[in-house]
Formats: sequence, structure tokens, C-alpha cells
Amino acid sequence: MLKIPEESLLNNQHFDYGDSFVKEFIHKDQNLNSGQIGKLFFTSSSTWIKKLFSLRNRIVKIFGLKIPEGQNEHAKDLKYEPGDQIGLFKIFHKTHNEIIIGEDDSHLNFRVSLLLDDHNLLNKKRKLTITTLVQYNNWWGKLYFFPVKPFHKIIVASKINAIIKNLE
Repeated sequence: MLKIPEESLLNNQHFDYGDSFVKEFIHKDQNLNSGQIGKLFFTSSSTWIKKLFSLRNRIVKIFGLKIPEGQNEHAKDLKYEPGDQIGLFKIFHKTHNEIIIGEDDSHLNFRVSLLLDDHNLLNKKRKLTITTLVQYNNWWGKLYFFPVKPFHKIIVASKINAIIKNLE
């Protein structure tokens, strides 16, 4: 069973699918915040991830699902505040140590939490947890997410590693 961090804004939310990836890292800046983590989430994509999302957009457009208006070219300029839109992702909530992004569509709704835990600041150890929750709105949502799920897990694992690499 998925264990959502107790302090996460996603705790106690209803979902049909969920996963969580956690990684520790050393970072000297005690002022690191969720906005900085959000920026790294959108600006640390590998070329293969960008190509995969491009393929996804071409395929789902045929079925009338949402695709981003533009890519993430303005991601570096945003303040990462609730209501900001970065490609397919909308920022729903933000605290000092957590940012919630996601989207609502006819087939499914999803939320991604980027949670920064200051569990051991004396040793400059930090922990980043990326939690994804998906709620299916209909059978199209289940059908859509079935082939996406394995790629999702690989992408999130790659993202958390890229974010940590940029922080260290």
C-alpha cells in the first residue's frame, strides 16, 4: 500500500493509483523551497523524456484529450504560484516545502506532490519525495493510464535523480 507522507497536502485524498519516490541528498542552502524544486522539475528533463511527451501529445490529440498549448519554454520565468500553467501541468497548491501540480481532464485527474523534507538540517541532509495520485473519471482513464504507468514510473525516477543531481 502506498504511504503518502503525513505532512503532504495530498494525504487523505481519494485515488485509484498512487506511487511515491523518495531520495535523500545533501544541500547547503537551508532556504531551499518548493518553488525552486518545482522549477527544477520542469527544467531538468532529458531529451528522451521530451520526445516521449511529444509522442504522447500526438497520440492523445487524436482522442480529444488535453495537450499543452506550448512546451515548457517559459518554465524558467515563472514564480511557481497556484494557478500558473506549465505545459500540461497546473500548479494547484504551494507551501514553503511542497508544491502540488497536476491536471483535471475528462478521463482522469492527477496530482503530483514535490515535497521537500528538512529531516536533518544539522547534517545538511534533505529528502525529496515525489508522490503521484491518479483518479480515473471513467473507463477511458483506466485504458489511457494502463500503457502510461510503466513509463510514468521510469520518468519520475529519472526526474527525481535529475533534480537531486542539479541540487548537489
